[in-house]
Amino acid sequence: MALISMAVYCTEENKKDETLYKTLLSLYDTVDFDKHRLMLSVNAKTDTTVQTLQHFGDIIDKVIVNGSNIGTAKAINKVWRLAEELEPCIKMDDDVLIHYAGWIDEMEEVLRRDPSIGIVGLKRKDCIENVNHPDPYYRSTLMQLPHKPGERWVIVEEAAHVMGTCQMYSPALLDKIGYLYQPKLYGWDDVLACARSRAAGFKNVFLPHIDIDHIDEGKTPYQGWKERHAWEDIQLINKLMDGYKDGTISYYYEAK
Repeated sequence: MALISMAVYCTEENKKDETLYKTLLSLYDTVDFDKHRLMLSVNAKTDTTVQTLQHFGDIIDKVIVNGSNIGTAKAINKVWRLAEELEPCIKMDDDVLIHYAGWIDEMEEVLRRDPSIGIVGLKRKDCIENVNHPDPYYRSTLMQLPHKPGERWVIVEEAAHVMGTCQMYSPALLDKIGYLYQPKLYGWDDVLACARSRAAGFKNVFLPHIDIDHIDEGKTPYQGWKERHAWEDIQLINKLMDGYKDGTISYYYEAK
C-alpha cells in the first residue's frame, strides 16, 4: 500500500483546474484504490476545483485545505504526517498523465527488490538524464535489480536527480532524511531531496519504461513567476547541495 500525496494550486490565473481534472482521471484509470490511498493538500482553489474534488470523491481519501499558499513542500509534508508505518509516500504534481496501469505496484517492487534505493521516479520526456550525457551529474546508469528464479527482470536507471513530477520515497529513506524542504514556495524540493537521499547512502532511480506526460503548457504568467521565484535562491541551493555532500549540513529535516 502506498500513499499518494498531491499539492494542489488552482487559480483563475494559472488555469490549473483543467490539468488537475485530467491528472485525477489518469489516477482513476491506472491506480488500484483498494490498495493505495490518495490525499490532496490544497494551497489554492476555485469553484471548479471544488467541483472536481467532489467528482473524484470516491478515490480521494482526504483533502487538506490550507489557509494560504504554503508552498509545495509544506503542503506535501502535511499529507506525509498521515502516512502509516512502512507505507511508501508518493509526491505527485497536479499536471501529469500516467498511461500505465499498475505503476505504483511496480515502484513498490523496485523498493522491495533493492532496499538501497530511496527514491523511484517516473521519467518525463523532457528529462535530460541519459547514459551518454557529457556532464557526470546528468549521466545515468542502467541497473538490473536483484532477481530470483520465476521473477520478471527489472531494469532501472540510476541518476543523481530524479525529477519530482512523480516520485516514490521509501519508508527507510524518510526515516533517515525526514520531510521535504524548499527555501520558498516553489522549486528545488525534488533536487534537494535527491541530494539528501544520496548523502544518506541511498540511490535514486527512474522507471523509464512507464509512459507519462507533463501537461502544463506553461503559457500563463504563473509559469514566469515560478521560474523567477525558484532561481532567486540558486546560491542557497548550491550551498545546501555542497553541504549535504560534504556533511557540513544535516540531510535530516523535521517539518515544522
